[in-house]
Amino acid sequence: QVQLVESGGGLVQAGGSLRLSCAASGSIFSINAMGWYRQAPGKQRELVAVITSGGNTNYADSVKGRFTISRDDAKNTVYLQMNTLKPEDTAVYYCWYRNYRNNMGYWGKGTLVTVSS
Repeated sequence: QVQLVESGGGLVQAGGSLRLSCAASGSIFSINAMGWYRQAPGKQRELVAVITSGGNTNYADSVKGRFTISRDDAKNTVYLQMNTLKPEDTAVYYCWYRNYRNNMGYWGKGTLVTVSS
């Protein structure tokens, strides 16, 4: 079992910044991927960014150049630095973890990010 706890969501004005954190605990396998998805009301959940244990990253086109994903393996924590936020970034952001040995996936409960115009 893996537990994921997100923090850092909140209210920010357009153009501002937030940093999300997700701490993983439990049965953490060293070969894995962690990342962030988001879902706005009435819309499909979408990938925001992922990072593998080897440091490879992928970003949604809509956030490239504005968001940066990173990880601290000593703390089993993944971060999402979000800069130049736009109202369309408003969503619940979900932390995600995948064990690459058995392909088990886990979700956090989500943290709300609201960007005002």
